[in-house]
Amino acid sequence: MSGPQPRYSKEEFARRGDEIYERDIRPRIELGNEGKFVAIDIETGAYEIDADELAASDRLLVRNPNAQIWVTRVGSRYARRFGPRPRSAVA
Repeated sequence: MSGPQPRYSKEEFARRGDEIYERDIRPRIELGNEGKFVAIDIETGAYEIDADELAASDRLLVRNPNAQIWVTRVGSRYARRFGPRPRSAVA
């Protein structure tokens, strides 16, 4: 079984997701949720928050099986990070 198919370009997906997050969601949830994932339906504005990206997305899909989901991370411009990270000092 396949999931919902994208109905928007990558650029439109990102624009809508970022706009909804900044306008409607971020002011409500930012404090106390640093580092958690936010799964947003870019068509309805519905969202779920969880430390686990898949758990948030799955709950949103239960609510709306046709959700067009954009994922972001609270307190970060990016949901994931690729490439090397600075090593922490080990005493």
